[in-house]
Amino acid sequence: MPTLLQHPDTSAAQVVARRPRRLRRRLVAAGIGVAVVVPLAGVAYDRISDWVTPFDQQVVDRSTPPLLLALDDLQEYHAATGSFQVVIDQERDTRYVPSAISGERTSLLATGSVDAYVDFTGLDTGLVQLSADGTSASLTLPAPRLDTPQVDVANSRVLDRDRGLLDRVGDAIADEPVDDSALYAAAGERMAAAAAESDLRARAEENTRDMLTGLGRSFGVPDVTVTFAPAADAQS
Repeated sequence: MPTLLQHPDTSAAQVVARRPRRLRRRLVAAGIGVAVVVPLAGVAYDRISDWVTPFDQQVVDRSTPPLLLALDDLQEYHAATGSFQVVIDQERDTRYVPSAISGERTSLLATGSVDAYVDFTGLDTGLVQLSADGTSASLTLPAPRLDTPQVDVANSRVLDRDRGLLDRVGDAIADEPVDDSALYAAAGERMAAAAAESDLRARAEENTRDMLTGLGRSFGVPDVTVTFAPAADAQS
């Protein structure tokens, strides 16, 4: 039977008592090790998570900065804008052929705008007269003109398109997109005619007069008179 080796001065009870203390020391050491390893593992995980895998894609921007080509002074004051909407309904028929066989009818809802502007290019040719005391000024401007209509293609849409059999077959064979440029051109013409009949020019005169009057007052000229040439002299 194995015998217990002990120091001559050590009793069996003391040896037994030392075992829990050793166990506690080992547990404490293990706890300290865990307490140190856990934070280190967290740091290592954070570093690993920050690494980029070799399969990730990176964007390298080598674009050049914008290049300023020119600076131009504006010579037109756009004083008013009119928004318009028109439905263009056009039909193209083939003579002596039923529309179900050949032909097309398209309805387009077009949205756009027309600006009324005043030409300021003549302001430096004696059209501005200032009084001797500098308290009043008079300006003679050309009548407002109507700018080219701008059809908003993004906010326009085809309401209906009815095509004949031959047209549909021809498009399927050719695989070409439908050309609606004629419809948009017609919409622009209708908008220009509507703008000419509206009070867009009168609104432009009023806004231009208010702008120049306020500008003159800011320069210390309280009395500013703005007149416009007859509209018949400046039709767009």
